[in-house]
Amino acid sequence: MARPAITEVRTLTDAELVEQIGGCRRELFNLRFQRATRRLEQPHLFKQSRTKLAQLLTVQQERQRSAPSAS
Repeated sequence: MARPAITEVRTLTDAELVEQIGGCRRELFNLRFQRATRRLEQPHLFKQSRTKLAQLLTVQQERQRSAPSAS
């Protein structure tokens, strides 16, 4: 499975972005748990999930920085 393109992540709305971040964090938790109990059958999913979470968090931070500050 190829890495998701960053352009696809940028098309998400803010609510979808937050939802996907939560889903990735849950998935990473489950993968860490499986790795600790030696039940992880597809170790490549761990790296893919971390990469996807990093992309999502990067886009979220870009949006926060570009939003006008309310001061």
